[in-house]
Amino acid sequence: MIRARLLVAAPLALLLTCSSQPSAPVRQTAERPTRPATRVVPMRGAPQWANDWTRGAVFYEVFVRSFRDSDGNGNGDLPGLIEKLDYLNDGNPATTSDLGVDALWLMPVFESPSYHGYDTVDYERINPDYGTNDDFARLVTEAHRRGIRIILDLVVNHTGSGHPWFADSASSPSAAHRDWYVWSPTDPGWTQPWGGNTPTWHALNGFYYYGVFWSGMPDLNFRTPAVRQEIERLARLWLDRGADGFRLDAARHIVEDGGGQSQVDTPETHAWWKEFASFVRGVRPDATLVGENWTDTPIIATYYGSTAEIAGGDELPMNFDFPLADRILAGVDGGDASAIAAKLSEIQSVYPAGVNGAPFLTNHDQVRIATRLGLDAGKLKNAAAVLLTLPGAPFLYYGEEVGLQNGTTGNDEAKRTPMPWDGTLGGGFTAGAPWFSFAPGKETANVAAQSNDPGSLLSRYRNLIRARHSSPALERGSLQLLTPASGGSPVLAFLRTEGEERVLVLHNFSDRPANAGYPIAIASAEKIFADSYLGEPVGPAGGWAVSLSPRGTGIWRIH
Repeated sequence: MIRARLLVAAPLALLLTCSSQPSAPVRQTAERPTRPATRVVPMRGAPQWANDWTRGAVFYEVFVRSFRDSDGNGNGDLPGLIEKLDYLNDGNPATTSDLGVDALWLMPVFESPSYHGYDTVDYERINPDYGTNDDFARLVTEAHRRGIRIILDLVVNHTGSGHPWFADSASSPSAAHRDWYVWSPTDPGWTQPWGGNTPTWHALNGFYYYGVFWSGMPDLNFRTPAVRQEIERLARLWLDRGADGFRLDAARHIVEDGGGQSQVDTPETHAWWKEFASFVRGVRPDATLVGENWTDTPIIATYYGSTAEIAGGDELPMNFDFPLADRILAGVDGGDASAIAAKLSEIQSVYPAGVNGAPFLTNHDQVRIATRLGLDAGKLKNAAAVLLTLPGAPFLYYGEEVGLQNGTTGNDEAKRTPMPWDGTLGGGFTAGAPWFSFAPGKETANVAAQSNDPGSLLSRYRNLIRARHSSPALERGSLQLLTPASGGSPVLAFLRTEGEERVLVLHNFSDRPANAGYPIAIASAEKIFADSYLGEPVGPAGGWAVSLSPRGTGIWRIH
């Protein structure tokens, strides 16, 4: 999603009258009667998810425009991404030169007039800047051959204002696509639900249409059955073309019931995601969905839906954990693990049992982690280690693994600068002029400079991902916190358990050595991954201690 008042990809609008709002909105023109809301509940015997591959999988977010340019025009493209697949995962578990990720999330790749792609104008065609539909087919073949799955950014809360559907919808109150968008004869006067005074209704041809982010992104009307059917058809199309699922932009904003906070998290929004999830399970039960719900933990929990009949949830089987990301960065930066422990404890208490989380550090809408942590090498080591030892399916943002900073401008492009493959003028990204300037520091924050350095950040990511994949407990196990949720602690400690395997994980957030010892008896310990440390976690309950190096991590399989 593109947040703020720049170009954002998030909320939509389907309107009901609201007594607290002026000029009660009319969802359709007077000539077209309002259709009743449709609520879809999965029936007994509905297909189950078969996407167990996502549990413990490591995902990698790619902005194609910035990843690798194959033809020298300055824009990254799908052929360039194919060239770099071996960097991400070469398909050979015995090699150690690849990152080892399991899946890619491609930011929008459909045709769009904008650099970011969140205002789609053709959902069936790959953006010509990135290549062709045949290039996508080749990407799928090459990725799958290496064991890499691909999920696509599916932006359905809104389209671009240049989409033919909207052009027709705006042409006349009697147009065939009129009720594919949300129209009112008067301005209801709503403003964006995240605060401020930016209006969400926009004048055009004597009427007002709803676009929660801005006028260039009109919201689709999911109260119109034809809209829902078309989105499902498009999802089937890309699943048939080889996509393994979708990242769902602005998932909170699909159907609005009024102004203010009635623009988010409505019952009809949840009903749509249940319908869509049921449809996807019926087409490709091995596919997955991950929702962008940028809100508080208890609200995120509701987007999993019910686990009573559908294991993993009858709504969205994965949801990004924004509050946890904030806690991780704040805890790492401040040297205190307690707030992270408190958030993990809250997640355990409010998420439905058995669902799959999607932890991350930063994404394309946020200041990059290297900039947020002041380029502090120890803190970057901490953040990587925490993310890759947590339950769920961790998501990495491209360049995070080499310490890529933000660019020097204040716009969103600075969060999405070209990937530095080496320290040359074109950064190994392009033979021409890059579409946007490289971030500072590419002379050292690049793949070539770090690939053969065992102490580099890139090597740390590679080693941690391999450690994760070597342990069923790290990949898929439950989490038992050892660090208290209050009182302050420099060490984040927890146990991960899967079957007979128990793994002890210790992270030192201090710039000095830190001692760790917890009331669990350990007869023997096998190191899975560890920075320098003193002592061994072996002894009776309370009778052992380990001294971790500054900003160090230790991971042991214990008995």
